[in-house]
Amino acid sequence: MPLPETMFCAQQIKIPPELPDILKQFTIAAIRTQPRDVLQWAAAYFSALSKGEPLPVKERIEKPLAMEKTDIGLTPGLLKILHKQLSPKGMVNVVELKEKWKHLCLPEEQLNAILQLDNFGEELEWMKFLALGCSMLSKSLLSSMKHACEILTRDPEGGAARIPFETFSFLYSYLASIDGEIPEEKTESFLHGIKEQADQQSGMVLLRNFLTQTSTLF
Repeated sequence: MPLPETMFCAQQIKIPPELPDILKQFTIAAIRTQPRDVLQWAAAYFSALSKGEPLPVKERIEKPLAMEKTDIGLTPGLLKILHKQLSPKGMVNVVELKEKWKHLCLPEEQLNAILQLDNFGEELEWMKFLALGCSMLSKSLLSSMKHACEILTRDPEGGAARIPFETFSFLYSYLASIDGEIPEEKTESFLHGIKEQADQQSGMVLLRNFLTQTSTLF
């Protein structure tokens, strides 16, 4: 015989006081991040929440990039999530990177394509991966640097997107070397001009310092 249904009155049902806010924040995060696989992303979200780790949540809803053919690949917002999660480590284990990548419901083939751009082993330098990720979002070196500045800056959205010259120089030089078609002397000349401007701006590079320039490098 089937067991009789148990009836509860409202007074018997106790809702944990923190539950409504947890569910509210989760719903806001899901809407903002728009994960392709909600269940997979939700598992990563609550796992990070329980461990006190950075959440796999975008800061805002993103508009699709003009160059995107689909809406399932890497975006600046998703790359920024990975940066928050992995940059404190400096050197990142590729296994952990693949796990975080999967949590964001990103295609494995895109990650493999990025990893193949350099000779990475079991570990990689996070800032190099960040640079390569930015290059996947862009059609030019300067566009890649724009994405990098916007991800790394502490300025508010829409601001100057300042980053230290040393960081800019490292990322630019690395991407230029990966490109393989930019003469070293042109890279050095470009960075010399950027440094002259940065020296007048407390050592910081602004978007306007390089986006207004025209050069065969870009």
